[in-house]
Amino acid sequence: MIEYPGQPHYLVAVDCIVFGFDGEHLKILLVKRGLEPEINKWSLMGGFVGPDESPDDAANRVLKKMTGLEGVYLEQMQIYGEPKRDPIERTLSVGYFALIDIHKYETQLNDDYEAEWFLINERPKLIFDHNKMVADARKKLRYKASLHPILFEMLPKKFTIPQLHILFEEVNDTKIDTRNFSRKITSTGLLIKLEEKDKTGSKKGAFYFKLDKKKYTANSQAFLNLMPNLRA
Repeated sequence: MIEYPGQPHYLVAVDCIVFGFDGEHLKILLVKRGLEPEINKWSLMGGFVGPDESPDDAANRVLKKMTGLEGVYLEQMQIYGEPKRDPIERTLSVGYFALIDIHKYETQLNDDYEAEWFLINERPKLIFDHNKMVADARKKLRYKASLHPILFEMLPKKFTIPQLHILFEEVNDTKIDTRNFSRKITSTGLLIKLEEKDKTGSKKGAFYFKLDKKKYTANSQAFLNLMPNLRA
């Protein structure tokens, strides 16, 4: 095998930050690490990139192996390469974040690696630099959500304005005035109002909506003013 002479060789890994929304809270999916160092401590879903794999292939494989999840929104974020981030061996990690509607995938989730959902702001301490990865992923999520309809990956196909309002608050970690949000979101013209209502919260109920993806593609700027922390 031909190699570049005199050049060091490193391991390459992937780590997946899985965000989920259950209709009320933004959560993160964590697993118990299965090897030393830091065995049995809470970790992101991670693993090494195989010799015949791309990082994307490895991320999808790791996610399916450790949680059972597949077919979810998964996006490459950035590379983490601090020399001593892994105490065993120099390892570069490609970070990914995934977005899911928890209720849609709850039957698919397995517990082989003790995968467990935690409230995003009440998660346990994570190994290595995984806490930084989570913080970076959340910032990335806020930014991407202002430009693309990715938050709708965390909602069922039909949803209510209150559900969408809660999701925006959870992602931005801030309170958003309810009436102001409702007025702004409906004024964008990007949502399609359905005749059906969700009456689980009250007798009056709340109308279901769905995203008009064609209009969103043509006028994605309409959502920019709904992301308060984007300009913070």
